[in-house]
Amino acid sequence: MEYRPLGRTGIDVSALGYGCGDVGGLIVRGTPAERTRAVARAVELGVNYFDTASSYGNGVSEQHLGEALRELRLPVYVGTKVRLRPEDLGDIRGAVERSLEGSLRRLGRPNVDLLQFHNPIAETAAGSAIGIRQMLDDVIPALQRAKDQGKARFFGFTANGDPDAIHRVIDAGDVFTAQVFYNLLNPTAGGRAEGRFPGVDFKGFLPKAKQKRIGIISVRALAAGALSGVTGKHPHAAPDVAPIASGPTYDADVRAANVLQALVKDGFVKSLPEAAYRFIITHDAISTVLVGASTIEHLEQAATAVLKGPLPPAALARLAELWKEIRT
Repeated sequence: MEYRPLGRTGIDVSALGYGCGDVGGLIVRGTPAERTRAVARAVELGVNYFDTASSYGNGVSEQHLGEALRELRLPVYVGTKVRLRPEDLGDIRGAVERSLEGSLRRLGRPNVDLLQFHNPIAETAAGSAIGIRQMLDDVIPALQRAKDQGKARFFGFTANGDPDAIHRVIDAGDVFTAQVFYNLLNPTAGGRAEGRFPGVDFKGFLPKAKQKRIGIISVRALAAGALSGVTGKHPHAAPDVAPIASGPTYDADVRAANVLQALVKDGFVKSLPEAAYRFIITHDAISTVLVGASTIEHLEQAATAVLKGPLPPAALARLAELWKEIRT
């Protein structure tokens, strides 16, 4: 397994990280034996970063991950997240503290390596989105306080929402990490890409983040399953997941993924998931890409892909041609 710097944290994380969320669902809905075996196998494969959140399964993911790590006594890095509700906005610092305390209690840990803010960011607050001024003036100081107290070694955010707003967050230079939506169906965070993409234009977020020495955690590698190459859902997986930053619907993402199957037919990769993972780690700003597994086989598949390394130039050239064929 390759290990890459997580920005300026001083931590080196595995190029493949384990995402413990609802989409794959194994850590949330698997049996105790399945969960423990998955965590153990991930570490055997070289994975040293596990990513969870207070909102995954309403805390169940944190509880289950904590149980598995205590049973196995494994030295790994753990990141979790806080997501604020509209009623929390009157006391952001208190809400962040309460959320983190609950996370630490469920994980059974005195601290986490990474605390991430998980709301979308917008110019002004609306719905679940936090306004940029609240983010800079209230949220980041609350995250910094958690770091100062020793309850979180580092902090970051999920780079979702208005592109200009999320760029302003990294321009401020305070965060250590960002979770980024960068995949075969929306490569705009990586910089210039040929083609018309129906999702959010992230305006070259990754090169700027690298310049700022911000660690990048890539999420939605398979676009919630659209890039899996199969249509069915495993019982552990969330049955219906809305796209984030890709197509308008899951079916639209599947249609776009079908165009990219040419990478398999042309012999560049053995499967579309392989192409998905290898494409992401090709970008030198990426620290780790998360696998959201429903089964240990999904974990094995992702690890096999990542171990093959970045896509070769010929595959990237073919990909650029295929992007032009995708109809929005």
